[in-house]
Amino acid sequence: MQFSERLTALEQQYQLLINRNNEKLTPGNGIFDRYRYPVLTAAHTPLEWRYDLNPASNPHLMERYGMNGVFNAGAIKWNNKYVLMARVESADRKSFFALAESENGIDHFRFREYPGIIPETENPDINVYDIRLVLHEDGYVYGLFCTERKDPAAPAYDQSAAIAACGIIRSKDLEHWERLPDLTTPSPQQRNVVLHPEFVQGKYAFYTRPQDGFISAGTGGGIGFGVCRDITRAAITEEKIIDPKVYHTVAEIKNGLGPAPLKTPYGWLHLAHGVRNTAAGMRYVLYLFMTDLHDLSRIIHKPAGYFMAPEGEERVGDVSNVLFCNGWVMDDDGTVFIYYASSDTRMHVATSTVDRLVDYVIYTPADGLRSAVTVSTICGIIDQNKKR
Repeated sequence: MQFSERLTALEQQYQLLINRNNEKLTPGNGIFDRYRYPVLTAAHTPLEWRYDLNPASNPHLMERYGMNGVFNAGAIKWNNKYVLMARVESADRKSFFALAESENGIDHFRFREYPGIIPETENPDINVYDIRLVLHEDGYVYGLFCTERKDPAAPAYDQSAAIAACGIIRSKDLEHWERLPDLTTPSPQQRNVVLHPEFVQGKYAFYTRPQDGFISAGTGGGIGFGVCRDITRAAITEEKIIDPKVYHTVAEIKNGLGPAPLKTPYGWLHLAHGVRNTAAGMRYVLYLFMTDLHDLSRIIHKPAGYFMAPEGEERVGDVSNVLFCNGWVMDDDGTVFIYYASSDTRMHVATSTVDRLVDYVIYTPADGLRSAVTVSTICGIIDQNKKR
């Protein structure tokens, strides 16, 4: 195939992909609605990122810089568009952030011309990923993400030992980002840190996930909570675990908060991920809980089990059997767009409403922590249905 013919074929294929309409999958479970197609994949990244389009320097029109996956995106509604700040992983295993926008939030997402330019600190990041976006009441849009660096204390033969910390950026336009110093906490490592959207008694509030090692939570784990006065030199001196790991639940190995919580008249609505071990490896699912409007560290409702788990093709990817969410958007009409990734490979959307999610969180039975309690709960539902 000649250069021009191949370029035409690539461009036609790309346009078909980004202009494809999504389809709601019915009837669903009544809590949320899935959609047939992922909203972002590696193939959604612009051809100009991956190909040298000059026939003189790339006569075979080879892919010069491959993209491996697009996943774990922060989300925000901005200038009437649904904006995802996605984790894009290139073939060299480095992740970076890139903004993609949609008019309706469910399809036709298009990346901006260039990836996001994130300033480095004096200790440069080796890898950055899994950003949470939040419009804070101080007027800035903040992005909190995991910054990964090689462990300087590791022996030379160990090239996998790393240290995870929370990086912080902020912007007024989603284009130009100011880098602030990394968050410091009492924990050796941090992942899945989320900024609360409002001040708490005049302070910035953070949800954390303390852990001992890069992968293992160790003696840490659970979703923590802490505050600081100055986000330009963010330091949490005390972390309180508000949602601990629990034996034989969906979050017995580790758990972490996803996006910033949504404020409802009944409490703060939280979406988190829980991890348990299986014979096939770790399984990541999503779950919901609600905290008190005034005491953010007090959980007032927490349904049993998972809210969403990987299904079908979602179960297959670079890290299989994983769902992860660090971005959702609540519209003024109460519609909630849940942007979740499957198996560290692709981005999806599910839609619900605040009313449905609140109903689910408040009225779904809590985990009784024993098989006998589960059976009793099911029997109670059966008996209640007989009274219809």
